[in-house]
Amino acid sequence: MLDIKSKKPLIIAGPCSAETVEQTLETAKALAASGKVDIFRAGVWKPRTKPGGFEGVGIPALPWLVEVKKSTGLPVAIEVANAKHVESALAFGIDMFWIGARTTSNPFSVQEIAESLRGTDIPVLVKNPMNADVELWNGAVERLAKCGIKQLGLIHRGFSGYGSSQYRNTPMWHLAIEIQKRLPELPIFCDPSHICGNRELLLDVSQQAADLNFDGIMVESHISPQSAWSDAKQQVTPADLVAMLDTIIWRAEGSDSVAYQTSLDELRGVIDRLDDEILNLISKRMEAAEGIGRIKRENNVMILQSSRWNQVVERVLARSEELGLSRDFLNIILEAIHIESINKQNRVMQK
Repeated sequence: MLDIKSKKPLIIAGPCSAETVEQTLETAKALAASGKVDIFRAGVWKPRTKPGGFEGVGIPALPWLVEVKKSTGLPVAIEVANAKHVESALAFGIDMFWIGARTTSNPFSVQEIAESLRGTDIPVLVKNPMNADVELWNGAVERLAKCGIKQLGLIHRGFSGYGSSQYRNTPMWHLAIEIQKRLPELPIFCDPSHICGNRELLLDVSQQAADLNFDGIMVESHISPQSAWSDAKQQVTPADLVAMLDTIIWRAEGSDSVAYQTSLDELRGVIDRLDDEILNLISKRMEAAEGIGRIKRENNVMILQSSRWNQVVERVLARSEELGLSRDFLNIILEAIHIESINKQNRVMQK
């Protein structure tokens, strides 16, 4: 039986879609020959946002994956979105399933898949939902676990957002860290292909995942990416994938070096002291916000003063380069402080 915890990093790779038997086998053989890939992945059913696009070959592609196993010895994995997919894939001996972001967002679909897998020992990886909802992600895992699925894992593929971005799906690494805190016993894999949406950023995102102690990556590789029937921009050739894998640094989780531990303890002590100072200052800031709330209450003035807050934000963000802090980080901090200040003033107003 395939054990998804048997190796770290675990590398899962293959085309976005199994398009033809030739394309599937050629890609698989090239990946297997590299000795770098542990599991071959391919989309058989492809959920698309808009109708009319290529939605996968379906059941006729499953024998191609059987041939991949026979020819290369690699275990094979596919995405499933309903009980019928599970039933068909099990009949062909598929080794591993993953649940896609759209399906994770639908508890009814996840429950259907969970019930259809009851009594099996096949590993199942769960992608994060499209929207930034850790509860949905966690809930999908719980549904599978309650149906007796023992080998569960997570896939971080980024979250959909509105507006332009360098990413197809924003990483929001803090949410991946949060799910790891909640489910520390589960391995977590990064899907840089869907985070990036283009091959140029794959290495950078994969390295970030490695630095955050991910257990591996699932990346899309096609024998001829430029002619791929789906997601051509984010796929890489097997040769380019190998080059990328050779570049990624998977660091140790710790060190037995005395000098390392001494230096680390010293700097952690500095951080603890600074954290205490920061929290004390924030507490004093909130006392000042309460004082402003009392003045507003006495003068019957509304809490939210947008022009004043915009001035605060602009002043702080203007110092981002000087402080060596990103504007995104400062925006998150300011937003949290603003919300707590409003809550403080609300409580004063209600007295």
